[in-house]
Amino acid sequence: MSQSNNFIVGLDIGTTKICAIVGQLAENGKFNILGMGKAASQGGVSRGMVANVSKAVLAIEEAIKDAEKHSQVNIKTVYVGIAGHHIKSLQHRGTLSRRHGDEEIEQSELDKLENEMQNLALTPGLEILHVLPQDYKIDGEDGIRDPVGRIGVRLECNYHIITGETAAAKTIFKAVSKAGLKVADLMVEPVASARAVLSDAELEAGVALVDIGGGTTDICIFENGFISHTAIIPIGGDRITRDLQEAFGILKEQAEDVKVKYGSCYPTENMKNEVVVIPGLPGRLSKEISVFAISQVIRARMEDIIQKVDFEIQVSGIHSKLSGGVVLTGGGSSMKDVSQLFNYQLGLEVHLGSPGQHLGKGLIDEVRNPMYSTAIGLVMMGFDSSEKVGTEFEPNVKINKTEAPQSKVEMKQPDEVIIEPDQKPKAPGIFKGLWPGIVSWLGDDTDDFKGN
Repeated sequence: MSQSNNFIVGLDIGTTKICAIVGQLAENGKFNILGMGKAASQGGVSRGMVANVSKAVLAIEEAIKDAEKHSQVNIKTVYVGIAGHHIKSLQHRGTLSRRHGDEEIEQSELDKLENEMQNLALTPGLEILHVLPQDYKIDGEDGIRDPVGRIGVRLECNYHIITGETAAAKTIFKAVSKAGLKVADLMVEPVASARAVLSDAELEAGVALVDIGGGTTDICIFENGFISHTAIIPIGGDRITRDLQEAFGILKEQAEDVKVKYGSCYPTENMKNEVVVIPGLPGRLSKEISVFAISQVIRARMEDIIQKVDFEIQVSGIHSKLSGGVVLTGGGSSMKDVSQLFNYQLGLEVHLGSPGQHLGKGLIDEVRNPMYSTAIGLVMMGFDSSEKVGTEFEPNVKINKTEAPQSKVEMKQPDEVIIEPDQKPKAPGIFKGLWPGIVSWLGDDTDDFKGN
């Protein structure tokens, strides 16, 4: 199937929302967004991990149904994000001694070296999610990005390896399978967000992507175009909402509304004269809450998040090399004055990032919001790795118009474009190494979770 006729679906299973986005590759290498569906997680997900399979299944089904209605694509296979505090990263060097050093290095040798990384000894219960090749070294000459075609006896490569808990992955597979879908690959969410948001120039300059979601804050740090560190902090915007709820004794829905409409990361003197009136419970009086007090609560929790982000940046060892500064994305990045607070606390240049730069036609305005960065990134990484997946998974196909469900919202579909094989955009090198992915290490256990 031509990549232009290949409909890739990214499924972001978040703490506050579950989002499905249907994408199609355009001729210019950008991505047309054909449809989107989302649903509240309703307690099925906690801190980025599936906590209640039944509730998660209902939300997945609702999001997929909505995405199918808008895209007119029958969804069978999805690329799913995985998050949670169990996600860790490490660096490891692989070495390959070549018998015939006078012959050109082939791609198969790089694949062999990469596959050997899957055999690393890990703590029981942990498995490798991604093996991302960085720079290569040939006979002592380092800094080589593409060794194919070169000659040498000793081939080495630095790898960024991301691990996660087997149990967390299996739970995701189970929820997706019960929703009637198959998982083409499981991808770490901060890597997906980075794929959607960051430019090549930022990757080369050195940049820290911070994705502030509902239940987690995901971090992905790059140096010289390669991932050098990833981490997931189990605190996000939902924790701020709960802080407001507890501080002022209001309902969660009211706290979320207050946060979005009146919240700021920088309390000022002028705010002391402003109040928000919150309706009381039936038979009880309304509450007046100071906008200054609201912002104090928000700032306290946001500073907690920033301190943990700063710790991860320091652990990466490249704080002084982040010429691209910090890029904020995710729903939490929409908080008023959040960039200024990050800049003040970290001493680095900070700006907001959204997935718009990689999008072509379709629902651009609807998905340009930073809260959709992960889902868009999953679509993009799905295209990057779809050739490696092969034909094992059932493709997503257009719904027969005579049988298509009637949508209440009319959305213009982008023109379908055919791409010849030699015109196909080249996938970014830093995001290689994603297949064989999680399915390979789950082994026979995935039979229970892939669906019928």
